[in-house]
Amino acid sequence: MKLYEQQELKVYNSLTGKKEVFTPLTEGYVGMYVCGPTVYNKVHLGNCRTFISFDLVFRYLRHLGYKVRYVRNITDAGHLENDADSGEDRIAKKARLEELEPMEVVQKYTVDFHTILERFNNLPPSIEPTATGHIIEQIEMIKILLEKGLAYEKNGSVYFDVLRYNQQENYGILSGRNLEDMIANTRELMAQSDKKNPQDFALWKKAEPQHIMRWPSPWSDGFPGWHLECTVMSSKYLGEQFDIHGGGMDLKFPHHECEIAQGQAAHGVAPVRYWLHANMLTLNGHKMAKSTGNNILPEEIFSGDNVNLSKGYAPSVARFFMMQANYRSVLDFSDAALQAAEKGFNRLMEALSILPNIPEAEHSSFSVQEWKQACYDALNDDFNSPGLIAKLFEAVKLIYAGDARKAQLTASDKAELDQAMKAFCFDILGLRPVDALTEGTQDRSRLAGVVELLISLRKRARDNRDFQVSDQIRDELQKIGIQLKDKKDSTEYVL
Repeated sequence: MKLYEQQELKVYNSLTGKKEVFTPLTEGYVGMYVCGPTVYNKVHLGNCRTFISFDLVFRYLRHLGYKVRYVRNITDAGHLENDADSGEDRIAKKARLEELEPMEVVQKYTVDFHTILERFNNLPPSIEPTATGHIIEQIEMIKILLEKGLAYEKNGSVYFDVLRYNQQENYGILSGRNLEDMIANTRELMAQSDKKNPQDFALWKKAEPQHIMRWPSPWSDGFPGWHLECTVMSSKYLGEQFDIHGGGMDLKFPHHECEIAQGQAAHGVAPVRYWLHANMLTLNGHKMAKSTGNNILPEEIFSGDNVNLSKGYAPSVARFFMMQANYRSVLDFSDAALQAAEKGFNRLMEALSILPNIPEAEHSSFSVQEWKQACYDALNDDFNSPGLIAKLFEAVKLIYAGDARKAQLTASDKAELDQAMKAFCFDILGLRPVDALTEGTQDRSRLAGVVELLISLRKRARDNRDFQVSDQIRDELQKIGIQLKDKKDSTEYVL
């Protein structure tokens, strides 16, 4: 029996505004799409929180035994500065400012994005498609929408007809907005626009002469609309209807609302069953903004090179901090909060290292089975990571009590607790035990020096035939993910 058959997972569906039992379209399989970054700048911390949140979702679904196809796109064209389909292309603008080709900008910041998420120990998605790699598919979907009378062409650009769509469906179903109210509150000067109505959005934009990023289409040399990209890529790799669509709360309107409209219009079915949205990060109680200096980049957390930080912190400490709030809650980032998270993280890692060595008893003073199910109950409540962490620290308290001979565990319970703790900490929360040694700097040269010192002490113990100390050094390093390999005349290690 698969684990998902034993656990009832509930998720908060933004579409209905309530928690619902998660039932995938196909038993045992989950299709999940998450809106990825527009790669024109270094990934900011708020984005990282979103992707770390959905990494937790991905990890837990896999842990439950589902086969998950996780698709996360790269937007490398079509995202204009203004969501009202005006302004300069963000990537093209950055290319002009940095005196680079647009695809150089894309490559530079895609590499940065991947590097930062790897530091945070995010698993890569199953598929990571790009907008520019799916121009043909986007053109084909525009043709379908034109044939259905839900789009129109004007001066080489193509727009989705929101009012026409709203006669058949409900534009605003996700965000709860009323189209009539939106029209009444619109102050756009329509005489200066090709749109029939200000709520209409671009499916294809004719490129101005100075616009570098352009492709041929039946309507003009131009580029696809930002909203269309995700509808095309999600439906191509997950089907016309799939299980989970995730993203930041800021994307709910207009981006995700437009995705629903496009998918429903093109395929005649609601594209997504469960919409999940991660909330924002603030810094020292205020919105992050480069213009005010109230801003921090992920790499600055690791190095400590930011006026808001007293020192650097390990990626796992920052990740652990983010997991201390539910993904739907606003989370305030501060130096004091990171310091507290670091203490908690180190205590958790220390308890894991102590657990295998606590004495075994004939009877347990703690029900590991009940505790383990309580951990699952937390995760089954809309991926309640703070609830899980509270349960983990109940186990930490027990481990320290057991080490002080004030609590008892049988050999089988101790083994089960050890296995469960590692699964929850490393497989699901995605923490890295080795980060505890780096003290936030990720300075591998310092770590290497510590390991080399331990290897020399182990060699001295072996030369003195003190094999108990020698084996203890080897075993303790192995617990934190450092493997020693003895050669004929030396010892090598792998982090």
